Amino acid sequence: MVMPSLCQTAFTVLRQVEPIIVLEELGSTLFDTALQMVVKDRSANATYPDISREASQQRAMTDFFMTYNLIIRLVPIIPALFLAKLSDRGRRKAPIVVPLIGYVLSRLALLLVVIFRMPVEVMFGAGVVFGLSGGFCAYWPGVMTLASLGSTATDRSKVMMRVELLYGTAGLVGSLVSGHLFQLYSSSLGHGIVLLIVSILLHLLCLIFSIALLQVKQVSNNEPDENCHALSQTSDNAAVVEPPAGINVVNVVLLFLAAILYNFAVGGAIEILGVFVLKEPLSWSATQVGYGNAAGCVIFLTSFLGVILFRRCFSDVMLILIGMLSFASGIYFMSFVTTTCMFYLARSLNLFALIPMPTIRSLLSQQVPASSCGTTLTSLQLALKFAGLAYIPAFTKIYQRTLDWFPGFVFMLSSIFTVLGMIPISIVGCRSPQRRQYERI
Repeated sequence: MVMPSLCQTAFTVLRQVEPIIVLEELGSTLFDTALQMVVKDRSANATYPDISREASQQRAMTDFFMTYNLIIRLVPIIPALFLAKLSDRGRRKAPIVVPLIGYVLSRLALLLVVIFRMPVEVMFGAGVVFGLSGGFCAYWPGVMTLASLGSTATDRSKVMMRVELLYGTAGLVGSLVSGHLFQLYSSSLGHGIVLLIVSILLHLLCLIFSIALLQVKQVSNNEPDENCHALSQTSDNAAVVEPPAGINVVNVVLLFLAAILYNFAVGGAIEILGVFVLKEPLSWSATQVGYGNAAGCVIFLTSFLGVILFRRCFSDVMLILIGMLSFASGIYFMSFVTTTCMFYLARSLNLFALIPMPTIRSLLSQQVPASSCGTTLTSLQLALKFAGLAYIPAFTKIYQRTLDWFPGFVFMLSSIFTVLGMIPISIVGCRSPQRRQYERI
């Protein structure tokens, strides 16, 4: 009796979206480390006139990642919108299955680059294929939609936070083992082969689960629209936050401005950080790169715990300011990092850096009526996407120009933009003096 019960429980778990989240993030963290190390290897012999060999390597790497990241951020926009429409018409698996095909193909492309010593620029084409599949831009909303549909309005915020926690935990585990897997090699093929094969197998398994096992809850069109205000639910003893009758235009504009400035700061700094740790004086190996990526994933866990702890005492505005201050202080300290120990000290200051963006989205949902919530949040996501057109090349070129005299200047600049983002949030707080009551988790 015990074995059938365990098998039934396991089968039920495998039909949920959570195993797909874990498998995809494990595979992606392995791929990220592999790509970082392959690009470093292929840029080792880069030469540019009037600059040193190390500066040439850094320039080649930053140029590659600038182009690659622009591709994978911008190409998915239209396919993601198309897949979102399919999802709204009842094909809930489409935004998950189609991007996962792109994940498999892009990982396979990097494996071929390593095996056949092809130019690393082949990954630009792989990035286009990945983007045309919808990429993360389609996959993540698809995952969150299924998680939302599988929960009640009362429990929805807890479910969303659990999804974020799973995502961060899987990233942490994958990052910790990625560097060690990269070191495993065949004498004829070299480093990275085992790592990429494992990454591809994880994504294939994820794709099979999403096609064959993933269960989609069917929702009647007559059900009330609860999604937008799920994060505004309070405890059983508190009053429910009612959606406004009209749009609070001033607060919406201020929240948009804060989100764009913060996204500009975080995106620009993280864009450079992966390359920064590969140069002297850090000069990280693949194992250290994996550990460094794991430190970034820990922030998912600490931000999750921070929300649980702080939301009992502070308003949404204060939560956002705490998160922004956490990132601003850590990334400012990163400007002066010269040892691995200092790097981890700087990252430890970023413990709550992931709190601001979800909380800004929650606040936005309270400034507009339910009928405008989806449009507002989608507009914000598109605004953040297009902001990447500015911060990716801007931070890359600034880093290249300041590499010889102050390589950490971009991190200081990121800290300044974060502080600027705190100003509109503070104004929103002044305009909304009453403190919300929060759900006790």
